[in-house]
Amino acid sequence: MVTPSPSGGSRIAYLLSQYPAVSHTFFLNEVLALRARGFGIETASVNSIAPPSGGFPAAEMQEAARTFYIKSTPRPAILGILIKTLLTRPGVLLRGLAAALRLRPWDIPGTAYALFYLLEAVLLGDWMKRKGCVHLHVHFGGSVATVGMLTSLAWKIPYSLTIHGPEEFYDVGPSFLEQKLRLAAFVTCISHFCRSQLLKISPISGWPKFHICRLGVQTGVFVPAPAQSRGDGGELLHIVNVGRLHPAKGQLVLLNSFRELHRRGLPVRLSIVGDGDGREALRDYIYRNELEDAVTLHGALSHPATRELLGTADLFVLPSFAEGVPVALMEAMSMEIACISTYVAGIPELIDSPDEGILVPPSSVQALTDAMALLLTDHARRRMIASAGRHKVLSAYDLSTNIGHLIDVFRQHGLTGDRPPEALSTPSVQ
Repeated sequence: MVTPSPSGGSRIAYLLSQYPAVSHTFFLNEVLALRARGFGIETASVNSIAPPSGGFPAAEMQEAARTFYIKSTPRPAILGILIKTLLTRPGVLLRGLAAALRLRPWDIPGTAYALFYLLEAVLLGDWMKRKGCVHLHVHFGGSVATVGMLTSLAWKIPYSLTIHGPEEFYDVGPSFLEQKLRLAAFVTCISHFCRSQLLKISPISGWPKFHICRLGVQTGVFVPAPAQSRGDGGELLHIVNVGRLHPAKGQLVLLNSFRELHRRGLPVRLSIVGDGDGREALRDYIYRNELEDAVTLHGALSHPATRELLGTADLFVLPSFAEGVPVALMEAMSMEIACISTYVAGIPELIDSPDEGILVPPSSVQALTDAMALLLTDHARRRMIASAGRHKVLSAYDLSTNIGHLIDVFRQHGLTGDRPPEALSTPSVQ
């Protein structure tokens, strides 16, 4: 159980690898929605941020201004915090050092990393104490959760996790995932698939701490665009893909399939939104196959610009090899765009009927080509799937509803808001 703050609520620190992040809008939406329900949420980010093309919207600029960026702490300040902690709370450093050295014994490089994580944990814990935070919540189970776990052990602050997958499931041992799960007060899982992977590596006695809390989108913001903005009136049909440019997102498979559609003479164009280390490979493929006039790499766009582009889409395609439950897919479905994705991890929980979208085997160029050709040439089926997709998001992936489920879990574990929720209204990130 958590000790309430003097205000009567439990001030919670959210720790993220990068916040606010262009590719992870659900972090920002979750934080804002919790605050709107009366929770005192303070945000900390391990890494600093770089604004997208066109800059951040006002809400994200405000969040950046109030977020504690751990790695940006000036060296004199780091030294001062270490000395202060040594003199006033020596137990913090002793407990933290013992925990860090236990992570990778007899592994010199691993121990060096652990000590860096410990330094971040000391800075984070000092900041939490100054902010009056009594609980730490961490998104993802990788290195950011290592910092969270060391913070909890050193400062004796309870912590919890939200696990997304699938990256967390690949290196369970080296990432200390079993230990993180065991020490966490509770764990929220974004899908049943995610929960199953955590149950697999956890003792049965710990299973009750794992809760399903789906992500969600602002269905009042991601609304269907006017029909005339799409290509049903004789213009080129528009396929859109949004996501980090990385081989795991399957964009090269998408380009292979798009090339085949282009060769067949279908009137199509493709927009790819996002950035990442896969950009050069995509650009080279487009150039080699003379697709420059049909394919646009937009780079990272602001959220309003991305939503405006989605408003012109006839088809949204996300042929990922590895995913949790992609928010980009939820957003497209909420905007009543027919979607195609893959049978991967939690995606079949989002699209669990052929009426809601088409799923194809990951890496199959032929299956993806056939699915895109089918929907591009069958307007009635495309519209039926688009309508059913929005209904699915409204019924199971609406942010406001799912934040309520998260709050129920928080309250079950003793975390309460510090302001009356009726005094606030849920904001929209435009």
